Amino acid sequence: MIAELKRLLVGRPLTTEQLAHERLSKRIALAVFASDALSSVAYATEAILIALLAAGTGALNYAPPIAGGIALLLITVAFSYRQTIMAYPQGGGAYIVARENLGMISSLVAAAPLLVSYVLTVAVSMSAAVAAIASAVEALEPYRVELAIGLIGLVTLANLRGIKESGRLFAIPTYLFIASMFVLIGVGLVKLINGEIVPAPPPAVPNIPAETQPLAFFLLLHAFAAGCTALTGIEAISDGVPAFRQPESHNAAQTLVAMVIILCTMFLGITLLADAYAIIPDGSAEPETANSQLARAVFGGTSPLYYLLQIATMLILVLASNTAYADFPRLSYFLASDRFLPRQFAQRGDRLVFSNGVVALGVLSALL
Repeated sequence: MIAELKRLLVGRPLTTEQLAHERLSKRIALAVFASDALSSVAYATEAILIALLAAGTGALNYAPPIAGGIALLLITVAFSYRQTIMAYPQGGGAYIVARENLGMISSLVAAAPLLVSYVLTVAVSMSAAVAAIASAVEALEPYRVELAIGLIGLVTLANLRGIKESGRLFAIPTYLFIASMFVLIGVGLVKLINGEIVPAPPPAVPNIPAETQPLAFFLLLHAFAAGCTALTGIEAISDGVPAFRQPESHNAAQTLVAMVIILCTMFLGITLLADAYAIIPDGSAEPETANSQLARAVFGGTSPLYYLLQIATMLILVLASNTAYADFPRLSYFLASDRFLPRQFAQRGDRLVFSNGVVALGVLSALL
């Protein structure tokens, strides 16, 4: 009975010889490995605005130049990861690079926070996904935790079925999000050029103590650091090079470049529009997201495009956790092979994925 249920949920076992056929094309790999980075557009601009808001609404004009600096940093870091991809086609990312060049202690210092960050990625992405849809459908507000845990269960199950199958499942939502964000940016820019901007009504802003009003240098640094959430997940492709079709390094490098171009365009576009439309985070306990405010201002709160964007945002944030599901088990495999984790993490399951790592990530994220 249990075996039949497992076959129904996870699928029939695959032979080791079929591993080569489970490799990903660049189009599917972008959905699997870049969803975490691309989804950061949903909250990176808002993080900058919230940090700047401590100095008053006048400080929000600093958001575009800060976003420009973050984009330059993103390009620099991505170039470094591209070099890593070409030099280490076996994958492994920071752990393997540090182990071979700096020694075992340094590699463990790199691996430990990566494992923790993957757990955080799943927990935070699911929470942000529920926040995005709850901003549009208030009736879901009381069920945020239950919805997030349910989504974690679904993504865990999808990854237990295999990386190729989960990649196909997640490709459509990823490209739907990219398309809807470009529509938002395009329509917003057209209205900006034509002088049709109608700033969203500013929500109530919490009272700011007078001593925090001056815009200090360290506040700008804090806003820059907060906006660097836009860099979340850009290491994923370098960790998962073996999952690409041959030639692995070449395809992974091209996918990385495509991801950076798309990410920078969306991040800068959203930040410029947030400044032009005077978007202000509302500061409440369960806030409407800044992207939701911007979409209401551009499309109108009852427009189908608004709801499409919110649904796409929720889906991409759910998929953002899939990047962690792609990399946590693989990094656990390297650590288990070096005897720093139980040997079970180095074993592939029936569907040729490191299923113990997938399950461990799901359980830890749901508990968090």
